[in-house]
Amino acid sequence: MPDFDMLVLGSGPGGQKAAIAAAKLGRQVAVIDRPDMVGGVSIHTGTIPSKTLREAVLYLTGLTQRDLYGQSYRLKEDITVADLISRTQHVVGREVDVIRSQLSRNQVALYAGTGRFVDDHTVAVREVTGHERLLTAEHIVIATGTRPARPASVEFDGRTIMDSDNVLNLERVPRSMVIVGAGVIGMEYASMFAALGSRITVVEKRAGMLDMCDVEVVESLKYQLRDLAVTFRFGETVAAVERHPRGTVTVLESGKKIPAEAVMYSAGRQGLTEELDLDKAGLTADPRGRISVDEHYRTEVPHIYAVGDVIGFPALAATSMEQGRTAAYHAFGEPVGRMHHLQPIGIYTIPEISFVGRTEDQLTEELVPFEVGISRYRELARGQIIGDSHGMLKLLVSPEDRTLLGVHCFGSGATELIHIGQSVMGCGGTVDYLVDAVFNYPTLAESYKVAALDATNRLRQVDRMDE
Repeated sequence: MPDFDMLVLGSGPGGQKAAIAAAKLGRQVAVIDRPDMVGGVSIHTGTIPSKTLREAVLYLTGLTQRDLYGQSYRLKEDITVADLISRTQHVVGREVDVIRSQLSRNQVALYAGTGRFVDDHTVAVREVTGHERLLTAEHIVIATGTRPARPASVEFDGRTIMDSDNVLNLERVPRSMVIVGAGVIGMEYASMFAALGSRITVVEKRAGMLDMCDVEVVESLKYQLRDLAVTFRFGETVAAVERHPRGTVTVLESGKKIPAEAVMYSAGRQGLTEELDLDKAGLTADPRGRISVDEHYRTEVPHIYAVGDVIGFPALAATSMEQGRTAAYHAFGEPVGRMHHLQPIGIYTIPEISFVGRTEDQLTEELVPFEVGISRYRELARGQIIGDSHGMLKLLVSPEDRTLLGVHCFGSGATELIHIGQSVMGCGGTVDYLVDAVFNYPTLAESYKVAALDATNRLRQVDRMDE
């Protein structure tokens, strides 16, 4: 008999939910993770620290209150890294306690160490003391997550040349910084440090940034960041990063040289699979360390599953949790529905971006007709109250059946607001539901009604022309 019904490698969002789901089904479950990484990258260096850091930045800089109190408004004049990190450490500590409690309460055994495959049913756990023990399981879930990808040509020192994991270890807020990569993580940190007063230059080899987002939303974010003195260098590739006594010089292939106190690389993620000895379990990973799975999150070996960032897109904490639950249910024959295709995307820039469904460009490319309804925060009482005059909500509506094809939000609370649109879309609702619904006043949620009225008025004008 195996030691456990399920053994989970990694305690991040995917691994944790897989373990608890299996335990709720009455199975014997164990989780393996390093003692300093309970909760995974999401809790320690990714989602939770970066979002907590963002809240600290917004609070201490008073950035969101400047429309009300003037551009010089600032809660604290000299903001230090200690100011920012103290709040982050508090939240991370509380979250780790919550996860340990959840695992304990569900009688999930937690082994402190790292795991590697001995065969497809056996994992060797190397504990902190160096001692190894063998654990066997009927099912194994790989949820080891990822780490920032590092170009081999760049010498990282974690202080002046760093990746997104090292940012939390900065000794002070740099006066200037180059951020290489205009993806989600790069733009989140660019907006945070710009809000703190750092002079930011973003270098991106592509022609633009956040190409999965609505074009109008991206342009709005660019405007806001340029207003915070962010410089963009699109279509540029970094040739070298030179370290100097006073900081760094980033040399671009075009010949441009950008001096800055620090450089942060945000060049994608690498799956943490190199130390798993996957071949001993009959598994392989691609060059980015990712493991391929089927629709049930099974690997090439049917009783071994993989969930979370280690399987690639969409690599979100929210989707990883659902993948973990789904994998556990499938492993033990519990009925489980397919994950809904409508998955909201939240980007914690300043201001926030969130969307669900398709963009205008995607609909145009697919030759799908649509009408647009827009609500701007400056027209809402709540927008005036909170001092957000730049936010907006956009609805993309089908003129044929009046269903929502996409919802795009930019501004305060965007990542919360999006779930109203997600629910309406998921239930097959139409724009007319939003027109007839009553929303609390004054709220940002009221933007749905305003945008819905805008869309239906446009649809009515088209209908009149056709009469």
